[in-house]
Amino acid sequence: MPAVHHKLLLEDALQDSPQTRSLLSVFEEDVGMLTDYTNQLLQSMQRVFGAQSEMGLATEQLSKQLLEYEKKNFALGKGDEEVITTLQNFAKTVGELNALHSELANQMADSMVFPLIQFREKDLTEISTLKEIFAIGTDEHEAAMVKYSRLPKKKENEKLKADLVKEVAYTRRKQHQASLQYYCALNALQYRKRVAMLEPMLGYTHAQISFFKKGFELVSKKMDSFLASVSNMTQSIQAQLDSEAEAMRVSHRELLSVEDTVYMPDKDTEPVNRTLIQKAGYLNIRNKTGLVTTAWDRLYFFTQGGNLMCQPRGAVAGGMVLDLDNSSVMAVDCEDRRYCFQITSPSGKTSMILQAESKKEYEEWICTVNNISRQIYLTDNPEAVAIRLNQTAIQAVTPITSFEKRQDGSPNPDRAKPGGVHTTSSGSQKTGVAPEPEDLIAPGTPIQFDIMLPASEFQDQNRTGGRRTNPFGETEDDCSTETDDSLLQQVFAVRFLGSMAVRCGDNQEVIYEAMRQVLAARAIHNIFRTTEAHLMVTSSSLRLIDPQTQVTRLSFQLGEVCQFAAHQENGRLMGFVVEARDWSNGDEEGEPSFSAFVFESNTEGEKICYTINLAKEITEAKKDPEALAQLMKNMPLTNDGKFLLLEPETGDTTEGAGQEDLESEA
Repeated sequence: MPAVHHKLLLEDALQDSPQTRSLLSVFEEDVGMLTDYTNQLLQSMQRVFGAQSEMGLATEQLSKQLLEYEKKNFALGKGDEEVITTLQNFAKTVGELNALHSELANQMADSMVFPLIQFREKDLTEISTLKEIFAIGTDEHEAAMVKYSRLPKKKENEKLKADLVKEVAYTRRKQHQASLQYYCALNALQYRKRVAMLEPMLGYTHAQISFFKKGFELVSKKMDSFLASVSNMTQSIQAQLDSEAEAMRVSHRELLSVEDTVYMPDKDTEPVNRTLIQKAGYLNIRNKTGLVTTAWDRLYFFTQGGNLMCQPRGAVAGGMVLDLDNSSVMAVDCEDRRYCFQITSPSGKTSMILQAESKKEYEEWICTVNNISRQIYLTDNPEAVAIRLNQTAIQAVTPITSFEKRQDGSPNPDRAKPGGVHTTSSGSQKTGVAPEPEDLIAPGTPIQFDIMLPASEFQDQNRTGGRRTNPFGETEDDCSTETDDSLLQQVFAVRFLGSMAVRCGDNQEVIYEAMRQVLAARAIHNIFRTTEAHLMVTSSSLRLIDPQTQVTRLSFQLGEVCQFAAHQENGRLMGFVVEARDWSNGDEEGEPSFSAFVFESNTEGEKICYTINLAKEITEAKKDPEALAQLMKNMPLTNDGKFLLLEPETGDTTEGAGQEDLESEA
């Protein structure tokens, strides 16, 4: 069996170079294709298993049905004894065949379907989980490196530096562990997938051969030898897997037994090599994002043939950034960052500022660029020439002051987010079981948050002094409205919160549910503007009047108001339900429809409800003059004969004046 030629080297996991990432992407692409193929193969195998199971059930039903012939007792069944005996023999044969089919189905489930399911759920799921852990570890390490790279140089805080060093070491070790586990699993998958593809078919064929042996006593020696060779092949692959897994476990253990300084930046124990003519590693590069703003990106740089190359993650190959021949390099102070150096082209038109993660890397990069810029790599003995130029490199490491300062943009201010509206749900009524919200209000019912007054209605009200006119002529009942309203007129300053259609008008719970939904919708959609209005309660109607234009925006007869209530906990909330009739269906009486209106009042909602209740009592009392006289005797009256409801409140002088204006216009 040929060995696997491609595998991820565990020794490259710590460096995490783009070359390793590029090879890793090939393995991940292979895993994705393997997953898709495994799912399709599993569906095909499950279809075969389902068909075989159905075959067993069908033969069992056939055997039972053959035995049912004897129990039918046909009236004309004389002479059927031989048929019954024959059918019983057939039933016995079919029953034995059913046992073979059932056994074959069980063998398919155990040796064909289960191994592939186990491979998918165990091996492929493990790869997916390790990939997510590896990605999380990489992101955490990148975030830690960004914070570490921002360590100030001038005002160095040892505690902060130590904490960041520990954080970088922890995240780097965590990423290293995750990458090692991920690489090991991907390498092992190259062996396991081959076993997973062969083992189900091996089990399927074995089950079929066993079925044929028991059913027809026929054995194919050629097939037996082939199956034996396949079995030997799988055992050989399994042996290779065990050997490779043991070697990876040993390497894994050795690579994790290093000291913690390996994961810590700026904790290099080896001396600086100043004779390098090639260098590779991650650096931070400063890029301009605007006229005065800059940003730092962490990229992988390497030198090749006298050029500085850069290879972003995910790229197949690197690209040239700068020609280092005859270029100059020097250490610079830039934006209070440590280990910064600048490379400038010979013409001086192109320059870049880079930042290393440690002092050793910082000095080695400067020495390497300095050696390459003098074209040492073209000499016969570049290392000897580099030693002679060591002193020049040491002088280059000495920092100089840069005049470039980063102009930090002003931070984005935190936008003040408005708080939500807090509402308290009302309790259910004492009598009966509390209805469900769906029984009160249909789900998805739209809510109207403003009172829209049509232009035609606005003009009609201006012409008629705030009252609607009947285009077909007013009756005597309409003309007597002002006389009836003279018994009770009370105005309340309210804010309209919303209205919506409801399903019933005989339950106060519908008002509480409407309050809850209106306030919740306002909080969710950040609607805080309300419509100021004056609610006038008279002995015949409820009117919602614009406080500035004195136009009646809404008007309801008291007979249309079927429910009204104040919130049980928030006393300033109140609402009422109005009943209307829909004659669109052609019904003479009209189909009832209900709408709930929710308000917030400056006064207690109970007072408004009390006033509406009194208005209804007056309406009922108008039908009986004696009852009306008794009611007027029991209630206090004003000097002009109206019902006195509320005592004047302090500081409400202007409101009282407004009420007088509203009453006079009404």
